[in-house]
Amino acid sequence: MSFSTVLSAAIEGLTVEFVHVEADISNGLPMFHMVGYLSSEVKEAAERMRTAVRNSGIELPPKKTVINLSPASVKKKGAAFDLPIAAAILASLGLVPENGLAHTLIIGELSLDGRLREVAGILPIVMEAKKAGCHTCILPKANAAEGALVEGIKIIGAAWLREVCDYLCGTQSIEPERHHISRGPLPAVSAQTPDYSDIRGQEAVKRAVEVAVAGGHNILLVGPPGSGKSMIARRLPTILPPVTLDESLEITKVYSIMGLVDKEHPLAARRPFRSVHHTVTRSALIGGGIIPSPGEISLAHGGVLFLDELTEFQKPVLEVLRQPLEEKKIRITRKHGSYVFPADFILAAALNPCPCGNYPDLERCSCTPGQIQQYLAKISQPFLDRMDICVEVPRVEYESLNEEKDGECSEVIRERVSKARERQKERYKGLETTVNAALPVKELKRHCRLDSEGERVMEQAFETLGLTARTCHKTIRVARTIADLEGAGQIGTAHLKEAIGYRMMNKKYWGR
Repeated sequence: MSFSTVLSAAIEGLTVEFVHVEADISNGLPMFHMVGYLSSEVKEAAERMRTAVRNSGIELPPKKTVINLSPASVKKKGAAFDLPIAAAILASLGLVPENGLAHTLIIGELSLDGRLREVAGILPIVMEAKKAGCHTCILPKANAAEGALVEGIKIIGAAWLREVCDYLCGTQSIEPERHHISRGPLPAVSAQTPDYSDIRGQEAVKRAVEVAVAGGHNILLVGPPGSGKSMIARRLPTILPPVTLDESLEITKVYSIMGLVDKEHPLAARRPFRSVHHTVTRSALIGGGIIPSPGEISLAHGGVLFLDELTEFQKPVLEVLRQPLEEKKIRITRKHGSYVFPADFILAAALNPCPCGNYPDLERCSCTPGQIQQYLAKISQPFLDRMDICVEVPRVEYESLNEEKDGECSEVIRERVSKARERQKERYKGLETTVNAALPVKELKRHCRLDSEGERVMEQAFETLGLTARTCHKTIRVARTIADLEGAGQIGTAHLKEAIGYRMMNKKYWGR
């Protein structure tokens, strides 16, 4: 009897921690003992593994068996260590050659009949395995397509424990999983998707949305019920630029850790759209837990996070968004470590202007001034400051509903947005940002310079509207986006005035 070790991995936040599954089998009182900072589901692996091995036609001798999952500083959770534990024990018994385990990462859950079940977090694990010099990953068959998204490493997908044993012994060959992906923008998945041509009227609102998407700006829609706020917001992803391979892999990585990857099409071909209900908790929104996992803002990374009925959200829930909206990431600290999750998304929010929803139409509105003020006060000034564009969505007229002519389709708008994004990407070469919304303040003078007339207009708006330093800078960034949509090299007075117009609604409803 001897000692053997198998390489596996654990997920902590978005970080991959390699785990060495060590098995030592010796003569002595028959026992099975596992150590290494284990959660209850990992401890249960002993019974699952022994039953799965027996049902695979392999008899384990009654020996003293000690399993150590190192390093002991990393908390191991989940059932993904079943297969590496079984492989380490079989290697210690000499039933599989230990040299076949060199530079090979093994992960997977076992059913009692020896079947391999899928596990979460495969994509980031395979990425790190490749960086660490592994040449092979042995995974459950259901995870093989996801693992094959990483080029330059052999992915072996097995459906049964018996197949893994025969493969390691060389008595059975398993064809490596292959998945060819191109480096350019990915085509959207063919599906019936909503389109902007479905929207009647609301041309000014559609223009504001186009500006928001073109520069990566957050947008707030205020209007009565039935005016089309949600309908417009849900079509935001249809005018976003096509996702690139690098962006897709980053999005898929988050979804992989949450176990939300499509088995047949694991690579995310479309940008995410996450619509969050107003009963959401803080931990569900930003991520959390004893060992934190990504929340809704990370699942919206690279896409859109939509908050409908904004005033119905608990105020503390909205306030936790302030930091990630500025930094494009969320940092969660626990006593055993700090976790950073991506949160680069466009925030789209919608709300009614008063409890009944009809203000400022005084003929329809039944709310008192005090009720309106109390209702709108649920949105704090710091939160409003982080909304780049605020636009009013008026009630749709009957004539607009009966128009036979369709408006612009999403594809035409997306083409303009993509061209504007390309101009920004070219202009900000060498910087961390690729969109106007994330341009650092110290770069504003260089890339968003105003002429003398523009400075005069901006100064007047600053005093009249009571802008803060943050909202002033956001207005200039929005003006830069409007100029990009027109292909203008410099910010003109007309661009600046339109951008200022997107901040005037604050004054109308909140008086600030």
